[in-house]
Amino acid sequence: MQFRHMATGVVVILSLAGCQRTAYNVASYSAAPAPLTAQPVPSVQGGQLPPPTGSSQFPAAPSNTAPVAGAQPGAMAANAMDVTKESMVGSWRVNGSCDMFLTLTNLGSGSRGGTRGCAGELTAMGSWEVSGKQVILKDRSGNQIGSVYKTADNAFSGQTNSGQQISLSR
Repeated sequence: MQFRHMATGVVVILSLAGCQRTAYNVASYSAAPAPLTAQPVPSVQGGQLPPPTGSSQFPAAPSNTAPVAGAQPGAMAANAMDVTKESMVGSWRVNGSCDMFLTLTNLGSGSRGGTRGCAGELTAMGSWEVSGKQVILKDRSGNQIGSVYKTADNAFSGQTNSGQQISLSR
């Protein structure tokens, strides 16, 4: 019987030992760290950079002034309606068979754009820009792949550099 009381006492002592409250010194945790020591700074040199070498890691800038092959831009531009960048934003149906998406997100000298389900040069479209009364379509490198002119509300006509006809509608 004495053993039983002793075992009960040991269990009570062990359980009370696990419930002890531990006090932390809060002040020791809120102290700011010691400041860092200053390090010496080497002097800065100025001067002209040497001329670039013949090889460059960047390609030549694209030329956006090349006319569309086989097109008569002057004749089309004379009949073309005014166009704004904001009016072009959104989804367009191309030739009734694929989609073109135009945004105002900057990409190089133009705005981001692309096609889905199109064939030919339009598969490489990556950007676009408005130049006068025409909309220039560019590949992902910034080279012109075609252009269209506004012919009616929500309708554009033009062609790619290879002569593929393009008609945009909403």
